[in-house]
Amino acid sequence: MNWILVFVGGMVGAPLRYLTDRAVQARHDQLFPWGTFTVNVAGCAVFGALTGAAAAGAASSSAQLLLGTGMMGAMTTYSTFSYETLRLAESGARLLAALNMAVSVVTGTAAVFAAHALAERLL
Repeated sequence: MNWILVFVGGMVGAPLRYLTDRAVQARHDQLFPWGTFTVNVAGCAVFGALTGAAAAGAASSSAQLLLGTGMMGAMTTYSTFSYETLRLAESGARLLAALNMAVSVVTGTAAVFAAHALAERLL
């Protein structure tokens, strides 16, 4: 039964990632992959909030499977982040590639820590 929750969450998360990425990137006529950055940081924040809620006893294991593993697992994308970083470096935008790596990792990690702490305190 757990796999159904992951499956359904993934069915929502994958199109959500694509649509969010396209909407954000359409607003930025730049080389930097703002769409992927946005979905990854947002996914980290949601996952942090979910784990904080679970730690506070306010989120069930089913919610974690549906929203965390399924939806956020499908919405966030390490492969696209890696590919876009490679594309930046190959196009000569090495500083942007390095910035993408550093800012994505630091911001994503900060988002998961902050959201986890906030959810744990509020719930």
